[in-house]
Amino acid sequence: MNTFARGAALAAMALALVTGKAHAQEKEIRIGFQPNPIQNAAVELLEKWGKANGVKIVKVPNSYGVYLEKMTSALTSGADQFDVIWHNDDWGQLWAHMLEPVNDVKGIENVDPFASAGIIFDNADGKTTFVPMAHTFGVFFYRTDLVKPEEVPKTWDELVAVSKRLQAENKVKYGFVGSMSMNNSWNTWFWSMWANNCDVLAPTYERANAVLKQNGWKSMMTDQCMREVTEFWWDAINTHKISPKGMPAYDRNEANAIFTSGNSAFTVSDSSNWGSFDDPAKSKIAGKVGIGYLPKGPSRKDYIAWNDAWGWAIPKSASPERKALAKQMLSGMLLDEQGQIELFAKTGAPPPNKNLWDKIAAVNPKMVELKKHSLDVATQIHGGYYFEAWPAVHKAFSDAAIKAVVGTREDIPKALAEGAPLVTQAATAGQVAAK
Repeated sequence: MNTFARGAALAAMALALVTGKAHAQEKEIRIGFQPNPIQNAAVELLEKWGKANGVKIVKVPNSYGVYLEKMTSALTSGADQFDVIWHNDDWGQLWAHMLEPVNDVKGIENVDPFASAGIIFDNADGKTTFVPMAHTFGVFFYRTDLVKPEEVPKTWDELVAVSKRLQAENKVKYGFVGSMSMNNSWNTWFWSMWANNCDVLAPTYERANAVLKQNGWKSMMTDQCMREVTEFWWDAINTHKISPKGMPAYDRNEANAIFTSGNSAFTVSDSSNWGSFDDPAKSKIAGKVGIGYLPKGPSRKDYIAWNDAWGWAIPKSASPERKALAKQMLSGMLLDEQGQIELFAKTGAPPPNKNLWDKIAAVNPKMVELKKHSLDVATQIHGGYYFEAWPAVHKAFSDAAIKAVVGTREDIPKALAEGAPLVTQAATAGQVAAK
């Protein structure tokens, strides 16, 4: 072989080695998620793992308004678009049969069994399809510069009285602000309903589908407790004027913006927003935010809290190699204790490893407050229902509740009565379609 040929051969070999090495490093995981403080922080943990393990994390953000529809379409089509996706209790049963079981992910044995309940995320074989990223639940936020801890409202009547006092003193424009529109019900309708011994379907707080079916998927729209909820919000907006006139159309971002601008004394929002509320770059009330119990309505005697988790799932349509890599990544997240502690510091969302909660509480007063007012509250419930027709039921409920609160006070019973059968029909239609 002449010198030129030998050089060419060596160059080819060198190129092959470099190319082979590059291909060996070209591992990647595609993640579908919703940009949000808690999810952004959770993705950072995954990117941290990816950097340490030579895996490229490809982020595919999706807006909340289209997320469920888009991901459901991707899963049902069997398309190999995502390797890991954000998973939520609202659609746990809708997706369970299209997701990879994750019982073999190391570290999953340390998650809170309540938030990761089998009724929500288990497939037909009893295998879980959910790896939690963090806990998210609604808490009652208040301005610590306006209200002392002992003055924080514990009942609806106290919420009205304190709000009106602060408004009369020109301390705030509104007493309470929350979101009421469809997919934002938790921050007004749902928390106040649960805090008044009420629920969307009877029996109250029941989440077992077999029991709900046995009870005929009965709506609670016409129960006294729901009438009390609707009249409370009607009065808050129209009579007491402690809440904005436009609140029935608000989403969570609009409500949070009013609170963080300093125009409201109280709100209920995801616990994970505490980090943003206390961020001087995002909030005018940073350093002046505390939490209390969800104020009780007239039909309930003790406090209640809901406790759910956001998490990750692996589509069955992902390739076997990517599934295995995704499980390694999610295990790395669950076993990264320091990373989970930092996630809480950034967001205020308790991490998936519940063994860390007391450890965090020992050094972070926010966790002390979260445990007291939410995680350690005796009565805890799940914030949604776990059958495939739940999105349709939620919409029927939302339509009826909003119609009732924007109409006249005298027409509230009529609006709720008209909505009640539509809620039940949405539930039963879904059960028939699922067969």
